[in-house]
Amino acid sequence: MFSRSFRSVAAGFSMALALQRAFAFPIDGEQTTLPVGTELNEDALDHPREVFRSEAVGGRKSYLVNLGDMAFNASSILGGAARQAGVSCGTCHVNGASNPKLFVPGMSSRPGNFDTSGPLFNPKADNLALDAVRIPSLRGARYLAPYGNDGRTASLRDFIRNVIVTEFAGPEPSSAILDGLVAYIQDIDFLPNPSLGPGGKLNADASDAERRGEALFSKPFRHDPNLSCAGCHIPSGAFLDHMQHDVGSGGLYKTPTLINADFNAPYFHDGRFDTYDQVVGHFDRKFDLGLSTQEKEDIVAYLTAVGDGVRAYERDGAAAQLREIADFANVLGTAIPAHDNDVIALAVETVGGELRDLTAPENRA
Repeated sequence: MFSRSFRSVAAGFSMALALQRAFAFPIDGEQTTLPVGTELNEDALDHPREVFRSEAVGGRKSYLVNLGDMAFNASSILGGAARQAGVSCGTCHVNGASNPKLFVPGMSSRPGNFDTSGPLFNPKADNLALDAVRIPSLRGARYLAPYGNDGRTASLRDFIRNVIVTEFAGPEPSSAILDGLVAYIQDIDFLPNPSLGPGGKLNADASDAERRGEALFSKPFRHDPNLSCAGCHIPSGAFLDHMQHDVGSGGLYKTPTLINADFNAPYFHDGRFDTYDQVVGHFDRKFDLGLSTQEKEDIVAYLTAVGDGVRAYERDGAAAQLREIADFANVLGTAIPAHDNDVIALAVETVGGELRDLTAPENRA
């Protein structure tokens, strides 16, 4: 029974691949649903490295994590416009990280941000204003509640459902798909950072500038001794406080983590700043910190040390794609005996897409 089912699914993979080659809606060119000038950064050779907690602890990802990974990279869980354009959660959050080059005219005010309440994917949710928000990395998401740039949602599950149903006009996701997406996102870990020790403190080999920056980071603001950088970005608490603050950017927004932030530019809720220098300059002006040029440089050195990570990118090639295909295909070992047709169909779609990418002319060269 299993072998017959597996052969039928394998045939489904081949059919899905053939259909995608023949009828896949383009993401660029004259027929696309996306505006002219859209950049999705799909031609990048180096992708963010994805680190999974379950692999580090137990050596392998669970069924739910692999199911969530599939759903995350499948446009079929979203609404019609996104499906036509081939857009998935993974389009914005590449390998669970961010996408600093993504730009959609009319929906982005700059590369790396996107208006989640605009008309492109769900006209009913359009608030008639271009208020694009930065595309955040999902690394370490299990530590980062509440969710959303403004911290409006306590539950990751509720936040994911809202993205699918409200922001992208998708159908109501099944409990299994939501469970998988939550498990997948919660499994994505921070990149290891050898510069940081226990409690988020710099290690012994930190430079003099980094150590001076660490001291300045904890120093009370001169006009308000109740405030400091470390008071919101708490080093022992993943460099955040799970609260919302007004830092002069136009409203209340949650404190972002600084871990791996070297790879999370642009910065602030709307991505208005490209560099740490610009961020530090803003805080110096807004809170009248009176920082000298050297002090600014020291804080930037410290932020760079905190925001670092080991092997942040990896070359996207056949080996990486085959590993992902194997992970997705393993889901069938559970879905086929359970006759879970929704999951089987999702696997056919996702693996078919991976096979299409793998056999593209530029990957065969």
